[in-house]
Amino acid sequence: MVELPRVPEDEPALRAAFSRFPSGVVAVAALVDGEPAGMSASSFTSVSLDPPLVSVNAHVKSATWARLADRSRLGLSVLSEDQADICRRLATRGRTDRFAGVPWAATGTGAVFVEGATAWLECEVTQRVPAGDHEIVVLRLRAVATMPDRPPLIFHASAFHRLA
Repeated sequence: MVELPRVPEDEPALRAAFSRFPSGVVAVAALVDGEPAGMSASSFTSVSLDPPLVSVNAHVKSATWARLADRSRLGLSVLSEDQADICRRLATRGRTDRFAGVPWAATGTGAVFVEGATAWLECEVTQRVPAGDHEIVVLRLRAVATMPDRPPLIFHASAFHRLA
């Protein structure tokens, strides 16, 4: 019988364990007062095909999420392998203009997308579920565009990677 060590109580050890699961990265963005606002998230996952649902996790103390949470539509851009710098820019805390120098486009409903991404998903928030220091945000897809010739950005072990 295998016996695992107890869950570590320190955040760095938990982060190290969580980082062992590779994931893609999305930009979550919308127009706020006529300007793009957004954040990056590696917690993106598909939830359901019928109805079409996805989810991301947002930190409950995120000032950016607080600005995005009540938007009628959000744009999720699945970042491509050459967009690690954009991901870092969108993840920077306290940055006022995360979209400076980032090519983007907006829909008439206010969803914002990063140009050059491998997929765009226009969504609306359907559920926000408290989960520790985050909330699970369930989103219903309203429009989708894919660019299959652009490989995704992969986040693993706290670093960015490309598919082999």
